[in-house]
Amino acid sequence: MTGEEETPMGGLGWHIPDGELRRYADRALAPPLLWSTEAHLAACARCRHRLTVAVGPEPVDGGWDRLAAEMDAPAPRPIERLLTRAGVPEHTARLLAATPVLRLSWLAAVVITLALTAFLAHLAHPAVFLAAAPLLPVAGVALSFGPRVDPTYEISVVAPMHTFRLLLLRCAAVLSATTGLSAAASLALPEFGLAAVGWFLPALVLTTLSLALTPRFGPVLAAVAVGAGWVALVASTWGAGEAGPAVFVPAGQLALALTGGLAALTVARLRRAFETPRRIR
Repeated sequence: MTGEEETPMGGLGWHIPDGELRRYADRALAPPLLWSTEAHLAACARCRHRLTVAVGPEPVDGGWDRLAAEMDAPAPRPIERLLTRAGVPEHTARLLAATPVLRLSWLAAVVITLALTAFLAHLAHPAVFLAAAPLLPVAGVALSFGPRVDPTYEISVVAPMHTFRLLLLRCAAVLSATTGLSAAASLALPEFGLAAVGWFLPALVLTTLSLALTPRFGPVLAAVAVGAGWVALVASTWGAGEAGPAVFVPAGQLALALTGGLAALTVARLRRAFETPRRIR
């Protein structure tokens, strides 16, 4: 013990013995003694001074700085923890977790929209669901990146990664979320068989088309143009009677696939344009 006022650990007015202080400095102190020592150091300036004299100021100051940084660090969101456990690098998981459309409010809106369109598909025609589901990822991507819709846009722009890669990552996150929810909603339409998943290819194609138009018009206007074009296409190809839109028959799906391939080539060719913020605005 040090000093005449010291008493055994656990009593009033005690201070950390020299031997235990050295063991703490050497990181050789084990719980529960380690916990009580750290608690005492947090409240006792005298023992902190003795520790500083024993090991020097730099390790002590560095330890307190690391402790303060750890305590002030924001708690990771559930999505960020899930992505990290899935093997996604921590910095990438944080950028993805900041995607606005991965918030509960957006996901709830998607669920409600899918439930309503599935209900209308039962009352009217399955094309109601097939036409609405592909628009969800387009809207999600539009709301995932850009100075007007993304509160983390400025941080994302200066992040140590290419803007094009960040946009693709967020696009993949949006597509994964909406695809999973749409697939679950498709289970509510068992009487339509495989036709209930006819939304999948249009969702990929429309999302790729909106990406291809983003450097020219920005994410929001590109999504609006693609969405309006899709609605017009579905309406113009709707057959007579019980026949649905021609875009959902095999020939129409093939045409969509070719369009999606051309859009993907365009996105790859214009990838450098995404690195210029004024083109995104």
